[in-house]
Amino acid sequence: MKLYCLSGHPTLPCNVLKFKSTTIMLDCGLDTTSVLNFLPLPLVHSPRLSKLPGWVSKDGSINLEKELKECGGRVFVDSQPELCLPERELMDLSTIDVILISNYHCMMALPYITEHSGFTGAVYATEPTLQIGRLLMEELVNHMERVPKAQTATCWKNKEIQRLLPGPLKDVAEVWAWKRCYTIQEVNSALSKVQLVGYSQKVVRVLHQELFGAVQVSPLSSGYSLGSSNWIIQSHYEKVSYMSGSSLLTTHPQPMDQSSLKNSDILILTGLTQMPTANPDGMLGEFCSNLAMTIRAGGNVLVPCYSSGVIYDLLECLYQFIDSANLGSTPFYFISPIANSSLEFSQIFAEWLCHNKQSKVYLPEPPFPHAELIQTNKLKHYPSIHGDFSSEFRQPCVVFTGHPSLRFGDVVHFMELWGRSSLNTIIFTEPDFSYLDALAPYQPLAMKCVYCPIDTRLNFHQVSKLLKEIQPLHVVCPEQYTQPPPAQSHRSDLMLELPAPPLPYRRCSVLSLPFRRRYERIHLLPELAKSLVPSEVKPGVSVATVSGMLQSKDNKHTLMSVPRPPPAAPTKKRKRVAEEPPELLAPKPLLSGAVPLDGFLATLHKHGVSEVKVEETADGHILHLQAEDALIQMEAHATHIVCDNNEPMRTTLRDLVLRFLQKL
Repeated sequence: MKLYCLSGHPTLPCNVLKFKSTTIMLDCGLDTTSVLNFLPLPLVHSPRLSKLPGWVSKDGSINLEKELKECGGRVFVDSQPELCLPERELMDLSTIDVILISNYHCMMALPYITEHSGFTGAVYATEPTLQIGRLLMEELVNHMERVPKAQTATCWKNKEIQRLLPGPLKDVAEVWAWKRCYTIQEVNSALSKVQLVGYSQKVVRVLHQELFGAVQVSPLSSGYSLGSSNWIIQSHYEKVSYMSGSSLLTTHPQPMDQSSLKNSDILILTGLTQMPTANPDGMLGEFCSNLAMTIRAGGNVLVPCYSSGVIYDLLECLYQFIDSANLGSTPFYFISPIANSSLEFSQIFAEWLCHNKQSKVYLPEPPFPHAELIQTNKLKHYPSIHGDFSSEFRQPCVVFTGHPSLRFGDVVHFMELWGRSSLNTIIFTEPDFSYLDALAPYQPLAMKCVYCPIDTRLNFHQVSKLLKEIQPLHVVCPEQYTQPPPAQSHRSDLMLELPAPPLPYRRCSVLSLPFRRRYERIHLLPELAKSLVPSEVKPGVSVATVSGMLQSKDNKHTLMSVPRPPPAAPTKKRKRVAEEPPELLAPKPLLSGAVPLDGFLATLHKHGVSEVKVEETADGHILHLQAEDALIQMEAHATHIVCDNNEPMRTTLRDLVLRFLQKL
């Protein structure tokens, strides 16, 4: 059993498991932190960004004025933003049989895998994961294609040039794995390969998907986002669990299924919280209080966020907070090409919600309160800043829009619009990006910045407690989890500490997992089973020998009766010996039991063998039959009779030995 790690980002994983003649990809996350090295893509012409000076090395030997620009004391790439793909050279991706998707954040690299590697397998995901993943991919494509860049910067990626660049560009790894965004045609083609699966809260069984007869894969609720899953991969005798992006907090998705993860031989653990020291409830409270403070002072609030996920919880929190904070007249805007679809999808996936929200559907009542905010005109959503929004826009207001990296999307326009006023506030809630790096190309910035990262995934304390309950034999995890964060090297509580040290992996590593398959299930055909004659070897234990033909097909093994050769048709022609079917010999019986020395000597004496010399050995005894010139070597598991040129005597001695043994 081998594990190939294709991604270095622990919350955007991409691993490949080779298990029992199947090759299974576990998630295909897309690392978008690479876009922080690029200049923003403004929706309208930005005089500030267009006048930035190009970068030239101090000695003038390197001139990359067309590719690199200096801004706020840092150097950025002036090109279409590029994304860091999973490793594609470590193994042949066309050999992958199936891709298992945990949640919609972990499927964003799917078009790169399915469309450019010769992949011919299947992709398994739940319906909310597929539909919301589709929306997020379409939004990403829309953001990139709305503001295309004429040139693509490549010279700066040259290793000899890159090492002479200022930081952080000098230290960026895997730059040759960076690619431009896919197209909408590639998105549609990739998602056409997805097969929908589901899990059931009421019935403990889940919908099993069988892969080539070798293993079964089963999704379990992970409690993190709508339709998010952990996966069980098991054969008849082995069980591998894959735990990615899980949460024990009571939010809108179905709660996490923990019991099904028990008794795993291998647990592959990834997708823990990126903010282990930040309490999500505390961050929500801070978010609301900073928002209210800014609005009361006459400023605007900008919330760069994804169009699905935490935004549902933010809107629910604000729904409860608006009236108590006297914000009833403040407009809330949600701007995204997929804003309408995202808000609607969250309301229709009722069976994937927690019990509390499911019960509202039958009242009938919308499960999420943002439906009421939209009906009362407190929350308005628009596909972009153009069109209706520009005529209805009024301040002070709160704007939810993307992208959280501040490099593309409508958020770039609001940064240019509001960045010069200290009355305005930007509140970061997504933990995927360093807020200081996100703000770097906008410096100097007058607007206030508040960092309230909300990450509901498992923290180290929760996962340690969970692992004690489910007790896997071996735990495999990213190496980042086996040591404290670099900025807090003294915090041993911010790492995974287990009785048996976990097996760490990093990008481009290949692990041979410490687990060997020992058993295989074989089916016995009824007609062969009827022919068995069990013999009782000891009270309550019966044994029967089986002679048959083993057929292996689609990783299933069947033992069937040996076919009888058809009777040869009479013919005058003489056939060659080699053409005749082989003769099927009856199997020899198996022998069990032990030969008692005293009883055997007495039997020999009765049959006229009296001169017997007994010699004791390490494994048994040697009997010398002097008059007959024969030797019997008796051991625990074998008896040898040596009798030169006296076949009748050897046969007699053999029959005497067989009297003491049981034939099967």
